[in-house]
Amino acid sequence: MSLTLANTFILIDDPETALGFYRDALGLEVRMDVSNEGFRWVTVGAPGQDVSIVLSQPHGGRTQVEGDEILSLVTRGSFQAAIFKTDDLEGTFERVKASGADILEVPTDQPWGVRDCAVRDPSGNLVRIQAAK
Repeated sequence: MSLTLANTFILIDDPETALGFYRDALGLEVRMDVSNEGFRWVTVGAPGQDVSIVLSQPHGGRTQVEGDEILSLVTRGSFQAAIFKTDDLEGTFERVKASGADILEVPTDQPWGVRDCAVRDPSGNLVRIQAAK
């Protein structure tokens, strides 16, 4: 039996702004861009990797109350979105910094054995980027 991760979701409040971060600053490719009933889902992924990340709005497929509650948590920075790896941490960090992302931690050697940085995406999600070993 083989089991692999195909898709994961990151909740965002504005798809266009999220694309500026995930596509333009991080360099992920857009794989799908779907609008339905006033909502938009954009699927991105790293070139050469099969895992896709679906950037979705909290109100899509949920009640107004549920969407409002989730959006409140997202914009307060309550969610860890993802941890990415790169073979050029400093270069990636500089690109993300230049995009205007909220910088939480510059590239740092962590006590748990990785060198990484921490930023918030435009929706407030925590994103860590670590150096590939």
